[in-house]
Amino acid sequence: MSAAAGAPTGGEGSLREVADGVYAFVQPDGGWCLNNAGLVVGEGRTVLVDTAATEARARRLRAEVERVAPGGADFVVNTHFHGDHTFGNGQFTPRAVVVAHEGTRADSAEAGLGLRQLWPGVEWGETPLVLPTLTFRGSLTLYAGDLRTELLHVGPAHTANDVVAWVPERSVLFTGDVVWSGVTPFVLFGSIGGSLRALDRMRALGARTVVPGHGPVGGPELLDETEDYLRWLQSLAEEGVRDGLTPLQAAHRADLGRFKELVDSERLVGNLHRAYAELDGLPPGARIDVLTSFQEMVAFHGALPACHA
Repeated sequence: MSAAAGAPTGGEGSLREVADGVYAFVQPDGGWCLNNAGLVVGEGRTVLVDTAATEARARRLRAEVERVAPGGADFVVNTHFHGDHTFGNGQFTPRAVVVAHEGTRADSAEAGLGLRQLWPGVEWGETPLVLPTLTFRGSLTLYAGDLRTELLHVGPAHTANDVVAWVPERSVLFTGDVVWSGVTPFVLFGSIGGSLRALDRMRALGARTVVPGHGPVGGPELLDETEDYLRWLQSLAEEGVRDGLTPLQAAHRADLGRFKELVDSERLVGNLHRAYAELDGLPPGARIDVLTSFQEMVAFHGALPACHA
């Protein structure tokens, strides 16, 4: 199996404590479908933030959770609907209650297991579609003993209905895919302007530790780095529209500069599709032609992008 077809060469994820009772599950290298998760452990309750894409990786996550909290997770939070963050839900139910924004539940039901079709060479295993059974709109607070996990709806950003998980007693922020670390941001499903507003809102929380949706754990500098890319993207789109270029043409012409080391640079094409649409007046989070955008990302990359889920 070739890497482009999805050979499982990504490293195994593991839990590490980033604050007292708060853990990050990080999967290197953070590329397509190699997402992070988080765990908050308190007296008598545990909150898991996101799961994993494949049966094998979700089982690994469950084993790591049970190593720290032998009873397993009581709540599973889905920060958004993409399968790398949700396909592992079934490894934690029926014990755990799956929680998400009401829009995320609707999007998950509509998307189903469609992500699997993009990379048929990946060994997805058994990943039944398990939808959230507890939903909310603006915010919701879950308690693990005295530790609060505040779920805040900040979308549209990465998708139309992103949620971040804030643990104020430990100053830890789980951002889902609104923030990235060493990985190219991806806003095809969401909004550039909405992402910038979400970053401002998260910055105001004053987090000391930031666990991004993909890539290494860091601090508030990860918000700044994500914003830098998005503002560069806006400028690139404005120049492309001015010069009559398509998103794919603008991507080919672009000088990635300081962003050339980010994983999965082909996402630039999809991001430009969203940027062009927003310049044309499309509302944040409104539907866009995802299939065409993905096909052009493949063309820009020269092959199917590598997925090591």
